[in-house]
Amino acid sequence: MIKELDRVILTSDLPEYSLEEGDIGTVVLVHQGGKGYEVEFVTLDCETVAVVSLHSIQVRPIGKREIARSRLMN
Repeated sequence: MIKELDRVILTSDLPEYSLEEGDIGTVVLVHQGGKGYEVEFVTLDCETVAVVSLHSIQVRPIGKREIARSRLMN
């Protein structure tokens, strides 16, 4: 189960926030026992890009042996 302060991976693009599938965020609030999450996405230099309310199907936990990559924000 995903809990507060867990890092999660976005499972679909959110162009209105300039976020893409695969972006990594941090859960700041769990809604209704895991039906949804408030997730903060930040740049590598700690600038907040967005804090977004998401349904549970829009994020997934980070799995073993995954590697992060970077991209420039638009």
